[in-house]
Amino acid sequence: MAPHRDDRDYCFLTTRLRSLEAQMLNRERMELMLEAGNTEEAARILQECGYGEISDFTAQGLEAALSAEREKTFADVAFFAPDQRMLDIFRIKYDYHNAKVLLKSEALGLDSQRLLSEAGRLPSRQLAQALLTSYFIGIPLKLQYALAEAREMLGTTRDPQLADSLLDRAYYAEMHELALETESKFLEDYVRVSIDAANLKSAVRSTRIGKGADFLRSMLHEGGTVDVTRIVELMVSGSSVEDFYATTGLKEAGAAAQAVISGGSADDMTEFERLTDNAVSAYLAKARYVPFGEQPVIFHLAAKEVEFTAVRIIMTGLAAGIAPQTIRERLREIYV
Repeated sequence: MAPHRDDRDYCFLTTRLRSLEAQMLNRERMELMLEAGNTEEAARILQECGYGEISDFTAQGLEAALSAEREKTFADVAFFAPDQRMLDIFRIKYDYHNAKVLLKSEALGLDSQRLLSEAGRLPSRQLAQALLTSYFIGIPLKLQYALAEAREMLGTTRDPQLADSLLDRAYYAEMHELALETESKFLEDYVRVSIDAANLKSAVRSTRIGKGADFLRSMLHEGGTVDVTRIVELMVSGSSVEDFYATTGLKEAGAAAQAVISGGSADDMTEFERLTDNAVSAYLAKARYVPFGEQPVIFHLAAKEVEFTAVRIIMTGLAAGIAPQTIRERLREIYV
């Protein structure tokens, strides 16, 4: 049972996060980065947002800078949060990311240490040691089962996509279960809309490459507001995705999905994914004006993840010499 939670327990943390949000990457700062025209000037703007000095503008250097800021954010919230499980909702995906990296490294005999993240609930070395020794004490039970199944599947099929799909299902299932345990309706609905968004993306991708019902069903996750059986029936029957999602928070994404399925371009796919992510951000924006409680904490953690995505898009785009307008079109909504 979840511990008794009083919104007043979050007063100090909420106040602190509001002050930190004044430093976050907003639309104005993103425009300044784009107008800077090069990674060096854009990095200086990031320093004003609390990021450390970025001197290595390779993909690896950028990921190191993002990881450092992410770990700083998690540590800050963890120190003051009354219920650590709310933070774990955002940490879980890095455990499963590490699981994917380690299993593929094991299967292919590669050293992928640089791809591991320390933002999860578990140190990456603990997960690596567990896989090496098959001694899983201290590893969450659902992750243990998922690792064993994914390792067996990868060894049998040699298909990383199937192993990744299995780990993704375990990730969403564990995240949904944890949200229910916290008894936070706002957090539970955030997870639900996140699952809806992931399922819509999977449905569009599967249909776009001509996969059938069985494959699509294996790529979908329970726990969203839209039943997975209905999604499969929708895609197999060729019914209008736009009409199906017209009364949901994914209305705009549904219209974009229809364009992609009807023969859209790679740019249409990019726009669809952007609108799908924006639908999740729009749900989170409801917490922007809640004075205190768990909602502002959840908003802050999710907003930082959107920020990291924006930084990655802008910095890699500038490094590649992509026109600012093209980069701008790929950015997700930011609500700070």
